[in-house]
Amino acid sequence: MTPQEIQSIKQRFGIIGNAPALNYAIQVATQVAPTDMTVLITGESGSGKESFSKIIHALSPRKHGQFIAINCGAIPEGTIDSELFGHEKGSFTGANEARKGYFEVTNGGTIFLDEIGEMPLGTQARLLRVLENGEFIRVGSSKVQKTDVRVVAATNLNLLESVRNGRFREDLYYRLSTVPITVPPLRERGEDIYLLFRKFTADFSEKHRVKPISLTPDAVQLLTRFRFPGNIRQLKNIAEQISVLEMERELDARQLAKYLPAAQTSQLPMLLGAGSAAEGPGGYSERDLMYKILFDMRRDMTDLKKLVLELAAGQRPHETQELLRQNSHLFAPGAPGAANGFDGSPAAEYFLGAPTNPVLHAEADDYDDEVQPVEDISHETEEETLSLDVKEKEMILKALRKHHNKRKYAAQDLGISERTLYRKLKQYDLEQV
Repeated sequence: MTPQEIQSIKQRFGIIGNAPALNYAIQVATQVAPTDMTVLITGESGSGKESFSKIIHALSPRKHGQFIAINCGAIPEGTIDSELFGHEKGSFTGANEARKGYFEVTNGGTIFLDEIGEMPLGTQARLLRVLENGEFIRVGSSKVQKTDVRVVAATNLNLLESVRNGRFREDLYYRLSTVPITVPPLRERGEDIYLLFRKFTADFSEKHRVKPISLTPDAVQLLTRFRFPGNIRQLKNIAEQISVLEMERELDARQLAKYLPAAQTSQLPMLLGAGSAAEGPGGYSERDLMYKILFDMRRDMTDLKKLVLELAAGQRPHETQELLRQNSHLFAPGAPGAANGFDGSPAAEYFLGAPTNPVLHAEADDYDDEVQPVEDISHETEEETLSLDVKEKEMILKALRKHHNKRKYAAQDLGISERTLYRKLKQYDLEQV
């Protein structure tokens, strides 16, 4: 197809954008439209899959027949067979009269089955028979009926994954995907995002009788980098919010950011299972790495305290020197095999002791055979290890006093559950407080 023909189709069906993936999808839909082949349209929710079903129907020989769009995920499992294939009077409770189904009503036309991946397995078997033989049976009937309906299906699920999980029939999948069409998500359409935004804001300005919204260059850049998990539907919603709520009609990036959820503002589309920019080596996130560093620091501090206690116990100098050598990773910044991975930074010196400490870097010649007097600091270490418990106890008492002994509000203030607070009160013998 020529670019002019593709542009003509876009204008006819209200499609905006020039992304190559979008143009290719339109070309495939146009080529398959004159045939009776079954088409499977895949794409994320809100990406505009229904527009392609309308292109296929309008450019086909069935264009004068009926077109019906059905959301399979919106019909209860107990009634979907009746909705699609009809039922006889008295076939189930509430069936007061016979009713034609969609496949009977759209005979000679096109039926669009959206969210086909949500269809129950039993209904999938009935649909497969329609696709292969054009035959169906009403619920509660034994009479086989014929229909001539073209089926266009769409899904935002990975149907092959559903087949592997036993939620979708394999034979139906291959029968549906005779011609697959992939609709690109909005975040992969580049400048189309801003084109659509301008179209929506112009429509809403006319609808609400306000001046159209315009964006500064930095706001345009922010908009085009947004991930839009809701695709075109989400962009349209944001455009309407801005058109109604903003007093200023020109928005910069700071003002636009108020309407873009921060958790969804990603830079580029990410492959499923791939590490993001916020992940470190081995797929760890920044938070995981911070926890790992903190746990390693805590372990090393425990080893350091143990070492100091052993030194304070009055070991002989050569034994002390050997102990220092065995635990050199606690004191030598950047030493190979160090658990914390610090390399002489101020933080390392703060937690592990300054590297120039003469006691930690003493050589064997600096010691003699006479045991040097060592001050007993074991009681100080004991007090230090209990300091967290003391502080925790003080914070609990402070929170209880603040909230007049109402434990529910004290727990909320402390950032813990009531159950944890009760356990702490029992632990510190504060139950009578």
